[in-house]
Amino acid sequence: MFSHLQDFFKQSQSRAVGLIFSCSGFLFGNWVPQIPYIKEKFGFDDGQLGLLLLAMPLGATIANPVSTVLLHKLGMRWLTLFAAFMLPICFALPVFAPNISFLCLGLFFAGSFLSILNIAVNTCATTVENQHKINILSSCHGMWSLGGAFGSLIGSTLIGSGMKSSLEVCFVACGIVLLVFSLRKNILKIHEEKSQEEQTTSKFIMPNKMILGMIAISICINITEGTMADWTAVYMRDIVKANAQFLGWGFAFYAVCMASGRFLGDGLIPRFGATNILKYGGLTAASGLAIVIVFPSTLPTILGFAMVGIGVSCGAPILYGSAARIPNMAKGAGLATMNTFSITGFLVGPAIIGFISKASSLPIAFAVVAFLGLLWAFLVGRTKIY
Repeated sequence: MFSHLQDFFKQSQSRAVGLIFSCSGFLFGNWVPQIPYIKEKFGFDDGQLGLLLLAMPLGATIANPVSTVLLHKLGMRWLTLFAAFMLPICFALPVFAPNISFLCLGLFFAGSFLSILNIAVNTCATTVENQHKINILSSCHGMWSLGGAFGSLIGSTLIGSGMKSSLEVCFVACGIVLLVFSLRKNILKIHEEKSQEEQTTSKFIMPNKMILGMIAISICINITEGTMADWTAVYMRDIVKANAQFLGWGFAFYAVCMASGRFLGDGLIPRFGATNILKYGGLTAASGLAIVIVFPSTLPTILGFAMVGIGVSCGAPILYGSAARIPNMAKGAGLATMNTFSITGFLVGPAIIGFISKASSLPIAFAVVAFLGLLWAFLVGRTKIY
C-alpha cells in the first residue's frame, strides 16, 4: 500500500513536481486566513464577499485557453517555473490592495496563474509517470493538500498572534520564490515528450457523453473543495465563534486529511476501485458537513472539516487520470476540458455559497454543499470511470 510513496520520494523529478504542487497549495492555504480580515477591512457582507471571490474564477476561466497556447509555446517545464514564480506575487497583491478595484485585480491574476500552473504541473506529473512507469499523480495532489494545510496553519497562527498580513505574505512570497528557484534544475530534466502536433490538441473541447458524467461529479467535488478553502475560516469566526488563532485550523485539518487520502490513493485506488472510493467519498464528505452544521463548536467543526477532507481526497486524482485516459480522444484534450470545469467549480462555488448565505445563513449554504456530496455519490454509479 505504501510502496508507491517510495517511488515518489526516491525519484528526483517526481519530488520536484510534488514540491511545485505543495507551493501552489501553500499559497492558496495561506490565502484562507486572510479572507476574514479582508472581509472586515472592506466591510463586506457574505453576499459582497461572494461576489468579490468571483474575480478568481474569472481569471482562471480566461487563463485556461491561454495556458494551452503557452504550454505549446514555452513547454510544460518552463511554463511550470514561470507560473510558480508569478503565483506568490499574485497572491500577495490582494493583501496590499488599497481599494476594491485593486483587490479584484489581484484576485483575477491569482486565479489566472493558479489555472496556468495547474495545467502545466499536472502535465509534468503525467509525463513523469509515463517516462518512469510510476504512479505519482495522487501523491502530487496530496502534496498540494499538505502545502495547503501548512499554509493555512502557519498563516492563521502568525496573523492570529499579531503579525501584520502584509508582512506575513511578504515572507511567504520570498520563501516560495527561493524554493521554486532551487527546484528549477530537476524540473528542466523532465523530457518534453509531446510533439508539436500533440501539443496543439491539448485544448478545451465540448464535453461529450463519455466525459459529461465525470464533469458533473467533478463540479460537485470542486464546489465542496472551494467552499472549504474560502469559507472555513469565516465559518469558524462567524458561526463557531472560535478564537482568532484557530480560524485557519478547520481548513488545516481538512487539508491534512485530504493530503493523507491522496498520499494513500495511488495504493488504495487499484485495490478498492476508483468507483467505490468516489462513491464513499461523497457520503463521507456529506456526513462531515452534517456534523459541522449540527454541532457548531470548535472541536466538532474541525472534526467535520477533517471528514470532508477524507471524502474529497481522491476525487481530483481519479477524475483527472480518467479524463486523460478517455478512448478516441486527442491526447491532453480530456485533461484540459476537465481542468476548465474543475477549476471553475472550485472558484465559482465559494461565490455561490456567499449568495446563499446572504439570502439565508451560512449553515444552510453548507447544507447545500452536503447535498452535493450525496449527489456525486449518486452520479458515480451512473458514470463510467476509465
